[in-house]
Amino acid sequence: MSKKTKTPVQITPIRNERDYGRALKDIEVYFENEPRRGSAEADRFDVLAALIEAYEAKRWPIDPPDAVEAIRFRMEQSGLGQSDLARLLGSRSRASEIMRRKRPLTLEQAWKLHHEWHIPAEALLRQKAA
Repeated sequence: MSKKTKTPVQITPIRNERDYGRALKDIEVYFENEPRRGSAEADRFDVLAALIEAYEAKRWPIDPPDAVEAIRFRMEQSGLGQSDLARLLGSRSRASEIMRRKRPLTLEQAWKLHHEWHIPAEALLRQKAA
């Protein structure tokens, strides 16, 4: 470790909010003084970041988007419009029905969207939460 940083606190599992707060405090120093790649500090940063990420994912899970949300996101991200979706799916009315949630995607449509627009299949096949 460099002489500027103090001896690191032992890394322990994050089991509760107190542990989480401690881990955030421990990792904060690395945002101010980025560790040198390949150093012990960089390894410690990676381990702390993984622990924090795992705790946050368990404590505050974020549901993936449903098919329509995923399609909308890709369209916005890529500058695509509903006419592009209609060309891909072969029908303007079908594209409109899907985007208005009047009709679900077929497996063939999901496959096209996955391969052509690189939308994760999990999002395309996921049912909208009630």
